Amino acid sequence: MLKLIVGVKGTGKTKTLIKMVNAALDESKGSVVCVEKGNKLIHEIKYLARLLDTDAYAVTDAESLYGFVAGIYASNHDVTHIFIDSALKICNNDLSAFEEFVFKAAKLGEQNGIEFVFTCSLPIEELPESLEGYLDLTQR
Repeated sequence: MLKLIVGVKGTGKTKTLIKMVNAALDESKGSVVCVEKGNKLIHEIKYLARLLDTDAYAVTDAESLYGFVAGIYASNHDVTHIFIDSALKICNNDLSAFEEFVFKAAKLGEQNGIEFVFTCSLPIEELPESLEGYLDLTQR
């Protein structure tokens, strides 16, 4: 399963993600990973989650982000949830590359039972139609 939390800056995407990460920690019998650009969530996410900063690993585009995510799962098959804050920004705001990343991550999740949640700072009207099925409208 893959969910996208989409909206412009200041609409509560990251706060929603934080709540979802902390809730996943309470229910998961495996590992919960939260990926972010920078190190701003360290005090918001419970210490039980693995918090990873893409800047520390030179993840700067959609292709390297997918490799990073696949590597996370390849190194730990107990991962049940992967959350990515500012996923579009990590993908260099390249909407086309982000779209491809979402499709590949969704497939990885389906094949391995991983739940993905990504935040994306973008007016919802600008989200490609092909990604609308991933929108998480229940968390707002």
